Amino acid sequence: MATRARYKRRRFQNRAGIIWAAIVVLILVTVVSIKSVGLMQKAEEYHAREAALEAQIAEETQRSEEIAEFEKYTETRKYIEDTAKEKLGLVYPGEIIFKNTGN
Repeated sequence: MATRARYKRRRFQNRAGIIWAAIVVLILVTVVSIKSVGLMQKAEEYHAREAALEAQIAEETQRSEEIAEFEKYTETRKYIEDTAKEKLGLVYPGEIIFKNTGN
């Protein structure tokens, strides 16, 4: 009889051990899955931010090109003439100026 009681006790202890192990595994799986959802959300945020920064880089690159083109234009004779006509009202001798009377 004593061996049978020992056998039942061991069997109960084995089952209890298996149940506790299953509970621990279940808790670990739950924690890992919750953390992975958070990491996926952060990854999506980082991808969106990366796309926004790449768009900003493209805009700044285009702006730099426009500034470089304007810089080249400011070094030309045409720019000097246009500025003199527009801001100072200077004209070439014999050039006729037509003014809009506002009608």
